[in-house]
Amino acid sequence: MTQPEINFADALKEVAQARNINEMQLIEAFEQSLAQAYTRNVEPDKRIEVHLDPNSGELEVLVVREVVEKVEDEHMQISLADALELDPGVEIGMEMEFPVDREKFSRIALQAAKQTLTQKMRETERNVVFNEYKDREGQVLTAQVVRSDNKGNWFVELGAGEAILPPREQIPGEKLTPGSRVKIYLKEVRKTPKGPTILASRADERLLDYLLRQEIPEVANGIVEIKAIAREAGQRSKVAVFSHNSNVDPIGACIGHRGNRIQAVTGELGRERVDVILWDGNPREFIRNALSPAKVGLIEVGNEGREASVTVTPDQLSLAIGKGGQNVRLAAKLTHVKIDLRETAAISDLDAAMQQAMHDGVAAPENSAAQSAFDALFKDSKSVATASPDDLRD
Repeated sequence: MTQPEINFADALKEVAQARNINEMQLIEAFEQSLAQAYTRNVEPDKRIEVHLDPNSGELEVLVVREVVEKVEDEHMQISLADALELDPGVEIGMEMEFPVDREKFSRIALQAAKQTLTQKMRETERNVVFNEYKDREGQVLTAQVVRSDNKGNWFVELGAGEAILPPREQIPGEKLTPGSRVKIYLKEVRKTPKGPTILASRADERLLDYLLRQEIPEVANGIVEIKAIAREAGQRSKVAVFSHNSNVDPIGACIGHRGNRIQAVTGELGRERVDVILWDGNPREFIRNALSPAKVGLIEVGNEGREASVTVTPDQLSLAIGKGGQNVRLAAKLTHVKIDLRETAAISDLDAAMQQAMHDGVAAPENSAAQSAFDALFKDSKSVATASPDDLRD
């Protein structure tokens, strides 16, 4: 039994606490490292076992040999006759342990084991981080901003590890400062040769979804459902909502009294503008709502619902397009429909009548004959805009 000058158990315990590593895993790594170092550098043909008592700190380095009738490998075996001289109770097949001389051990072991132990500690740390967060993908966590690098990446501390916020996952224009706390969406956790990589995002639309559920009780309890989200982080988002209770206004519930609910959401996102619109099962009405605040005219949906042509008057065109095309781009992303805005001189009452007739046609299949007649009369929005009562008489 060897009494080390250094209490390895206490030293490893401190390291384990400082690096958030399981103490017993670190002790096991230490034992394996020491055994490998001794085998490689001192007695390569022998079987070595190392045991460290986590409580007393006593360290044993043992050569293990099997008791046999006839020795074929003197490094791994011992004859029964020799074994009986050491221990009268030993039998064939049993193993005997022989302590390694302390001086012999001390000369080589610590230095040789240091590198192996350091490597194992890194592997253990990486596994701890990976296991901690591998099942938390898709969650929103609160993290502390730590630092940035010259590539524009920001790093945030999660508790057991760091996550990276690359530029594409940051909110454009947002100024992060070390020490501040932010909410992040845990987008991906994966193993790499250099250790686990934790990818965080503040630009993902699912962060907005989480904040809406957190701030709006009607969304959290399912009365108001978020049907779709289209987001351009840091600038503007559109959220389509639907109420499963006719007595609950979904838009009002999301906005809150004097906008307090939606302001709490936008406040976390650097004052990003969030438009809440009403979801509608009718594609035309959904597209119309998605293009708000612009007021649009006739909407024709084609190509199996993947494309839509929308007429807009000149005074509403710039509003429908939005700054840099943002409004129509978000509307298209929200509805999953390619939207083509077509300027028209004016939206006549006839347009509105036709829109209503087409809407009624969807709701009441028996009116399909009237719809067909209408379509035959007006093939496109231009003919509608220039139609006159005489056309109908013809």
